[in-house]
Amino acid sequence: MSGADTAWILTSTALVLLMTLPGLGLFYAGLVQAKNALSVLMHCIAIACLASVLWFVVGYSIAFSGDGAWLGNFDRLFLAGIDRETLSGTLPESLFAMFQMTFAIITPALMVGAFVERIKFGAVMMISALWLLIVYAPTVHWVWGGGWLAEMGVIDFAGGIVVHVTAGVSAAVIAIMLGSRKGFPERVLPPHAPWMVMIGASLLWVGWFGFNAGSAVAADQNAGMAMLVTHLSAATASLVWVVIEKVKFGKPSLVGLVTGTIAGLATITPASGSVGPLGGVILGLAGGFICYFAVDLVKHKMNIDDSLDVLAVHGVGGATGTLLVAFLAGVGSGGTGLGEGVTAGSQFVVQATGVIAVGIWSVVATVVIVLVTKAVVGLRASEDEETEGLDFAHHGESAYKL
Repeated sequence: MSGADTAWILTSTALVLLMTLPGLGLFYAGLVQAKNALSVLMHCIAIACLASVLWFVVGYSIAFSGDGAWLGNFDRLFLAGIDRETLSGTLPESLFAMFQMTFAIITPALMVGAFVERIKFGAVMMISALWLLIVYAPTVHWVWGGGWLAEMGVIDFAGGIVVHVTAGVSAAVIAIMLGSRKGFPERVLPPHAPWMVMIGASLLWVGWFGFNAGSAVAADQNAGMAMLVTHLSAATASLVWVVIEKVKFGKPSLVGLVTGTIAGLATITPASGSVGPLGGVILGLAGGFICYFAVDLVKHKMNIDDSLDVLAVHGVGGATGTLLVAFLAGVGSGGTGLGEGVTAGSQFVVQATGVIAVGIWSVVATVVIVLVTKAVVGLRASEDEETEGLDFAHHGESAYKL
């Protein structure tokens, strides 16, 4: 065991949990109407609790036990065999399991943004549970657990495919099957608390250092470079969003800036272990531009009420970084380059295979999960509940004393 590595991953684990609680919760809660703010916070913290227990029972074993191409071998059901002396590399395996648990928490929580203000609480819980075990955990095994995509040599340092493509694609499927909010897109109200959105995004930005630099699973040079390029990409994409809004509307918005921040963070995630500082800036530029126009495409051209832009920001951003790493790993100083005999073209094919295969699996599995959930607990809040707001209708509480 390495004391230095263990100390850093202990810190990273806390940072990644901070991303969901309270970062993502505040980010999403500020974007909805005041009457639905508590429901979003409830979704995030309830998913965190549910995902934690499922990860203990079976999720970790599906993802990280055995060397099968498709699934783990279930040797770690209920975290069996993990004691105080068990190691995973240079870390206590208890810590590695906990670090990965925080990823399993935030990934289904990301999807909440696509179906806010109109979904039953029971449906959120059932979809999240099934999705974690059927979509997320197997994908983790494919990419990080020695599965078939790992064997192909796919590069996904911290979750462009595993986290952002899965969550973004599945979120859009759920939004389509659930239907739009009343009045979408003409009468959807603006965010009720932009200041809250900024605080949530800031916590996400800080937490993302644990997400990306922690994925080095060591206190080393790779962690340092991952932290640097993560920050540069986020800052660059934020400025891209500001410039676009200034040119288009004459006034850059706070919500727009921090949405650009999240786009830059999502885009650098898969590449953060492979690119140098110049690559980080280029990915920030690409993620900022591509995700901005993806928001318009999804909402206004495709008419999908992905309420808080999960597909356009996370799905598209994660896919963009996953594909571009094939060309940017060797750009400038600090990049790792590609393996011996691997060309940018051949690596791009591997990256595209990962994005497409995981995207297709996410669509198919999510459709089935939503249909099962609809049959068992129902999906959509009633029209009266949607009008009243989900805070009081579903939880008997209100975010504000009005």
